[in-house]
Formats: sequence, structure tokens, C-alpha cells
Amino acid sequence: MKIILFSRPRVAHKPEVLREMLRAIERLGFDFAVNVEFAPILRHATGCMLPPRQIYGPQVGEQPADSLMICYGGDGTLLEGVHRLHGAPIPVMGINAGHLGFLTSAPNSDIGLLFQQIAEGKIQTEPRSLLHVEGVFPQQPDSYLALNEFTVQRHGAGMIVVETWVDAQMVGTYHGDGVIVATPTGSTAYSLSAGGPVVAPTCRCLVIAPLASHNLTMRPLVIPDSSVITFHVQARRSDAFVTLDNRNYPIPHGATFSIRRAEQPIFLAVPHNISFYDTLRNKMMWGIDIRG
Repeated sequence: MKIILFSRPRVAHKPEVLREMLRAIERLGFDFAVNVEFAPILRHATGCMLPPRQIYGPQVGEQPADSLMICYGGDGTLLEGVHRLHGAPIPVMGINAGHLGFLTSAPNSDIGLLFQQIAEGKIQTEPRSLLHVEGVFPQQPDSYLALNEFTVQRHGAGMIVVETWVDAQMVGTYHGDGVIVATPTGSTAYSLSAGGPVVAPTCRCLVIAPLASHNLTMRPLVIPDSSVITFHVQARRSDAFVTLDNRNYPIPHGATFSIRRAEQPIFLAVPHNISFYDTLRNKMMWGIDIRG
């Protein structure tokens, strides 16, 4: 098996965790590679000097069939790691480096045990839907896929107007800060902070959630993931931009976008003893009596 490590400089890397990770990889006989931004951090923390063949750049490139990507950091790190795969069918596991982490659910408290579970096949994979977006991008995106969400947002003081259709049927016109389209995976991210519902990842649906709508009756809407969503953006009084997960692009007034579920999912890898509901309960602190 080949381990594809991914992390970012902004992550609070703990040298002892990185050293334990490399010891486990060596002990279990895994081949491995790291992204170009992470290589100098590993070198400084562990003294590990990697040859060029074990360092990859903006794209992971072709890898063996039994490869596994491991992202060390928070959910933003995992999103960037998925982006580097460019749709390659490689499972992705997130190791939490101390943030909230709905996607990076594996703890960093016992790295050796986690890698032992990987070696013994005690890891389950869950298919997660991706969004595919087409539209007017003055700056060409390097990928049209998003795992969590696609958003249209204002940039400035003025509101924007987003006319919205589902399967060519008019849904409504959102006046405000913008609109989010979230996957079930993304329902615990930006959509949640905008008042959207928590959706189990196995549900076959998408969420449309308004951002600070000027009409108080506008509410999040759950639709089948077989639907095609169309946005027409009017931004005469404010600059606007769109995001695909953590990547953002400015857009002109009058831009139109089409959003649908991508044909190929990605596969999130998690230890057998961690479920979505465990993560949800622990991260949201459901069931804790805070009455004092």
C-alpha cells in the first residue's frame, strides 16, 4: 500500500506526532509520498530528507490502485487534499490536528494504532458526493468539483440577487448576501452556519441555503441530488464571487451557473470504530447537560 500524505504550512504540526507517523510508515513497510509544501516541515521536524520521486505538487498524479491519502490538519486541509486528487479514485482519510473537524474525524492521539488499523484493513470507506459546476468563470478554475459546497456571495456593502431554478423550474429570487448549494457532507460546514439542516452523508440530496436573505420567509431547501440547479446572478451594486469549497473566483454581473452532482464520488476512509453519528454527537456536544 502507498500512503499519500498531505498537509499545509498553517497547520499546528506537532513534531512528536510527525515522528510517530514516519516510524509507523517505516515499521509497516508502506511506500509514501508527501506534497511539496509539507516536505520541508517534515524535514525540519524529523530530519527526514525525501528524494524528488516522493514529493508531489499541485496534482497527485497516477498512483497504485491500493493508495490511501491521509490529510493531517483540519477540514480545510482535507478539502485541499481532495482537490489535489482531481477526481482520482483514491480514498481519503483525515487526521484531526486539533480543530472542529467533521471530515478529519480520526484522532491524532495514537498515530501508531491508526496506521496499524490501516495495515490490517480495519478501515471502512464511505462514498461522498461531489458537486460539478459549470458557468461563467473569468478566471479558469483548475477543477470544477467541490466536496462541501458551491456558493455565490457578495463582496462589498451592496446586496446581490440570485435567481434560482431547479430542473428548469423557478424556485425563487434570493436578495441578500448570496446562496449556498451544499452536499450532505457539506451540510455540517458553511450551510450549517447559515441555518441549513444536518444531513446524514448517505442521503441522496442537496441543500440550497440563503445567506442573510432580506426576505425572512426564505428558508433552506432540500432537493433530490438528481436535480440540476441554475443560478443567475445580478450584482450591479456590489462585487460578487463564487466558491468551490475553499477556492474563490470573482464573477461579473449577469453570470449564470449550473450545479449538479458529479458522476464520480470520492471515498472518505474512517476507522471502523468511528461513525458519522459519533462525530456529530461529540463535535456538537449533543446530550451534554449545560444547565449548570
